[in-house]
Amino acid sequence: MAQKPSIPKGTRDFGHEEMARRNYIFDTIRSVFRLYGFNQIETPAMENLSTLMGKYGEEGDKLLFKILNSGDWLRGADRTMIDSGDYVHLTPKVSEKGLRYDLTVPFARFVVQHRDELTMPFKRFQIQPVWRADRPQKGRYREFYQCDADVVGSDSLINEIELLQIIDEVFARLGIRITIKLNNRKVLAGIAEMIGAPEKLTDITVAIDKIDKIGLDKVKEELTERGLTDDAIARLEPVLAIGGDTKIRLNALKEILAGNETGLLGVAELQTVINGAENLGMRAEVELDSSLARGLNYYTGTIIEVKARDVEIGSITGGGRYDNLTGVFGMPGLSGVGISFGADRIYDVLNQLDLYPAEATSSTEVMFANFGDQEASAAMAMMKTMREGGIACEIYPDVAKMKKQMTYANAKSIPYVALVGEEEMNQGKLTLKSMANGEQTLVTPQEAIRMVAGH
Repeated sequence: MAQKPSIPKGTRDFGHEEMARRNYIFDTIRSVFRLYGFNQIETPAMENLSTLMGKYGEEGDKLLFKILNSGDWLRGADRTMIDSGDYVHLTPKVSEKGLRYDLTVPFARFVVQHRDELTMPFKRFQIQPVWRADRPQKGRYREFYQCDADVVGSDSLINEIELLQIIDEVFARLGIRITIKLNNRKVLAGIAEMIGAPEKLTDITVAIDKIDKIGLDKVKEELTERGLTDDAIARLEPVLAIGGDTKIRLNALKEILAGNETGLLGVAELQTVINGAENLGMRAEVELDSSLARGLNYYTGTIIEVKARDVEIGSITGGGRYDNLTGVFGMPGLSGVGISFGADRIYDVLNQLDLYPAEATSSTEVMFANFGDQEASAAMAMMKTMREGGIACEIYPDVAKMKKQMTYANAKSIPYVALVGEEEMNQGKLTLKSMANGEQTLVTPQEAIRMVAGH
């Protein structure tokens, strides 16, 4: 019995129409990145586990896809580890590589490895897939694309403001209404100090980052499990409940963090970034969210998260400032800030809202009908001219009944069909038929180019 074909859970196939839509997203993002002076790089799908482990926090490390060593991968394993189920210590013995979890840590490795070739500040963008051993659910996949833009080698908050402009421009071009949520890791560190639990900053951020998913009560339970006292949680709760507009929230944080140098520095940075964005005019809503943590350990300053306003789905873009990431690769003191667009979630949002322009999914603009060898030869010469003029053409490859050829053109939503018979061949022209209204016009290939381009 033949094996039924399948793909792993959390992954997807994309047909030609879906790829046309995805390329519309990638091309939109890529064009805005270039508009702001970013240059493209790529890194390998797999990295050494030593590069990846310990950079994403405890939960992130669990979601790394590990690759078994080639050949006898059990050769270096301690059998007692296998028998006892000690997979934490067994994994490094049988696996030295893993699929990248995001594009930021590989980028940090790239910067350190190629430091002598780069001009600082270095502005890069990267559009590649990443993999996470997560539980698949709506809007959450095990393989998905990220579209990252980062600036390293500069402490200036101008970079954060420009990244917010990029976010605003990309989603305006895509037609998606968004809310940009901001926080600052220094604010969170100040809060941890204020409640008397500075050593619990990671535990606090991992827990409160789930507040939108599981609610405040469940977050409080998790904080208790992570060792926070009832008093510390009670002092943290008012911070998570701050309401009002951004100005009110900033003032509330200033009062709560009064006397805490770290926290007030974070508030000042937030004020600068928010004011800078507002002065440039933002179409997106920008709000301060004091519970926003994005539980990745490498953030040290601004934290950014973007939500679609008209679709219930998780974050569609995120990012932030990281001051110490390259330090673990032997290059301390290099500050960076970046954002990452979740292309797969953006794809789902555009599908739900049906926001794709017609030209995003169209490929062939003119199909030449096939009436025989001589006619096809003449048609192919005309197609060469039209393609040189930027018009996407194809010829029906077989001599078939006209109904069959027209059905093919309709099925592919091709707007024009070109007819080249004996009369057209004698005049060096073609009959261009509009599939929308059936009108037919006898034209030269150059005239056809202008007609189709002006459609």
